[in-house]
Amino acid sequence: MSARHNSSPLTHQVTLTVLTLAAFALAMVVGFGFYAAAQVDDTSLERQKIFIADGLKNQVAAVQREQESVTVWDDSVTNVKAGNQAWIEENLSVWFYTYYGHNRVYILDAADRPIHAMQEGKVVDPSAYDADKPEIFPTIEKLRGMLIQPPKLEGTDQPAKMVAEDLVSLGGRPAILSVMPLVPSTDRLKQEPGSEYLHLSVEFINDAVIGKIAEKYLLDGAHLLPFSAPVGAAAVPLLNSHGVILGYIGWDQERPGLTLVRKTAPALAIALLLAGGVLAFLLRRLRRASAALQTSQDEAQYLAFHDTLTGLPNRALFEDRLRRTLLFASQDGTRVALLYLDLDRFKHINDTLGHPAGDELVRQTAARLKHTIREVDTVARLGGDEFAIILLDVRDVRSAEDIAERLLLRLREPFRLIDDQVFVSASIGIALSSGSDTDADDLLRKSDIALYEAKKNGRGRYQVFAGDMDDLLLRKRKVEAELRKALDGDGGIKLAYQPVFAVDGRRILGAEALIRWGHEVHGALPAGQFIAIAEERGLIGELGKWALTEACRFAVTTELPWIAVNISPMQLRDAGFAEQVASVLSETGLDPARLQLETTESVLLEHNDTIASVIAALRQSGIRIVLDDFGTGYSSLSYLRRQSIDKLKIDRSFVRLLDEDKSAAAVVKALIELALALKVEVTAEGVETNEQKSLLVGMGCDQLQGYLLSPPLEPGQLLALPGVSSANQERSAARA
Repeated sequence: MSARHNSSPLTHQVTLTVLTLAAFALAMVVGFGFYAAAQVDDTSLERQKIFIADGLKNQVAAVQREQESVTVWDDSVTNVKAGNQAWIEENLSVWFYTYYGHNRVYILDAADRPIHAMQEGKVVDPSAYDADKPEIFPTIEKLRGMLIQPPKLEGTDQPAKMVAEDLVSLGGRPAILSVMPLVPSTDRLKQEPGSEYLHLSVEFINDAVIGKIAEKYLLDGAHLLPFSAPVGAAAVPLLNSHGVILGYIGWDQERPGLTLVRKTAPALAIALLLAGGVLAFLLRRLRRASAALQTSQDEAQYLAFHDTLTGLPNRALFEDRLRRTLLFASQDGTRVALLYLDLDRFKHINDTLGHPAGDELVRQTAARLKHTIREVDTVARLGGDEFAIILLDVRDVRSAEDIAERLLLRLREPFRLIDDQVFVSASIGIALSSGSDTDADDLLRKSDIALYEAKKNGRGRYQVFAGDMDDLLLRKRKVEAELRKALDGDGGIKLAYQPVFAVDGRRILGAEALIRWGHEVHGALPAGQFIAIAEERGLIGELGKWALTEACRFAVTTELPWIAVNISPMQLRDAGFAEQVASVLSETGLDPARLQLETTESVLLEHNDTIASVIAALRQSGIRIVLDDFGTGYSSLSYLRRQSIDKLKIDRSFVRLLDEDKSAAAVVKALIELALALKVEVTAEGVETNEQKSLLVGMGCDQLQGYLLSPPLEPGQLLALPGVSSANQERSAARA
């Protein structure tokens, strides 16, 4: 009895001690666990807030990049100041809604008066701007101040980007506001300081925008919190530049620590006596949680520097790698090649097969590029259908050309897009580093110029940058400036007229106006040369209108049955071209039935509703449409029937070989029979011998033009021909 009694306090004491130690150990473990979980949750929450804040900054930057794509553009300045509402709608307002999702766009003139407004993809009255003006105007004033005194980049003398942005509240809804001036992209368009028009773009910070940010950083339940809703810890305020809160972005807070405790609680309850095992288990789970957080951070880092569609490096990572590569190459004495590639007529794929097919084409293209180059090289997607490839340790130009040829061959293989087999070509510009002083931006600029030359020279090819390409650009700009002066009345540009004869070779049916430019320094410039520059530099509309006006003024003073004027396909793409022609005819007094407009057959290949409607409007007014150089391109009989052409002109390249090549004679005969079958007139140009004339007449050609009959003539020389007397002379003779 005594022994049992004595042992009971000891057992109790031992038990109490063990229980106390166990409870203390458990409390330490549980306390440490909850403390660690809370710390993990807090760290995770701060990281989530940083993700949301960075995502919002990136969205603001994206709005600016999207806006900058059209604000630094000659066409924007020209068309906005000209009040071309259709062009503004297509390029500066509705397009921003449909393509980028910008909710509102306002265009302000130099006095900050609204001239165009778009809200939610619909053009509205410019007065709609007044409701948003109180919130927007401080940002406009900020930009105007920058235009008066342009800021510099911090720590440099370089000008900063001309943009003013802020977060604003429009109708109680927070939004991103970006304001940029419309400025020229080239030196050919001058704009006085203070006369800048402004482009205002607004993107509401709604659940869709927040969802894109959340998706990028793998956050759940992100949404916009109204002021009336309670704000929890997982929320970031939307502050404007004055520190005013416009709303909050909230999301479902990730709680990896709390989740961990919940999962380990049953194990802790069961393993009260196995403190060491529970502790080891808890530490192991903590390590897993840290690994999960690191994985989440790595994924976010990956998304920030890679293209989501293709998985390739994006522009930011590409530029960083290019600079690093050039630095290492300068230290090692090696050369770097930069290939700038884009797909030819990618927009046509999107328009005909849809954007999902376009995305699939980009993905397949990226895969082919990646598998064609070496592992040490880099291929990046810069945007749209544009790719850049950095080639390391390139021995010479030929090595870069070999790789470019392999890429072109690989891309010429058919693509399978949505059960359709599609053939696509690409154009590549190549630039090589020249030494330790090679600049990344300069190398990219050179490759871009080379890409432009590759496209201009026929597409589906590569072009290596040559030093004279810069000189060529300078020469083009000089010709452009001199052409502008000539069109302003500085002299040099004039029209010659080549008559078109009936089959008898004597009766004049009409005349074709041919533009000539006698340059004071370079002499007579080929028309094809300066017309191509005019098309490239946006002058073709002005040049074409001048030629049309001059030809109509001359024709109205003669007894010519008709006058033919060449027009560029680019003019037919202008929805207002038919009205412009009608205005010229009204101004000069020429009967529309006496005007023929000649264009190339390439216009038939364009599935362009604007071209079709312009041609229909011209023909409805009585003007006749002529296809020039027929037979040298690719045409379809269905296109010919649909466009309802009035006349075909057989190209001189076929006529020249008539009396030498039987196949050429067969082609000409087939073209004439085609014209007769379509019940349209046919003219053979370039007739230089009597044999050619006899063959054409025998084939049924009813109109002839060429040096055999008459070369292009000065206006006075043409008037001296029989049947082309001045209308004034005819009236004087009639009165006598």
